[in-house]
Amino acid sequence: MLIVEVKSGENIERALKKFKNKVRKVKQVQQLRENQHFTKKSVARREEVSKAKYIQHLKDETQD
Repeated sequence: MLIVEVKSGENIERALKKFKNKVRKVKQVQQLRENQHFTKKSVARREEVSKAKYIQHLKDETQD
């Protein structure tokens, strides 16, 4: 459970911004979306390797 302490006299928009940042940092929404359907470990690993290859390709292009 995420807790955001609001100081007295603090603007509610500021507190909401703190809450949104905390949610983004702990990747709460992303985990909820991932848990909506089951992904086999082999498929997840294949996607992870594919993403790593793509990122490495981008890094190699910028170094040239």
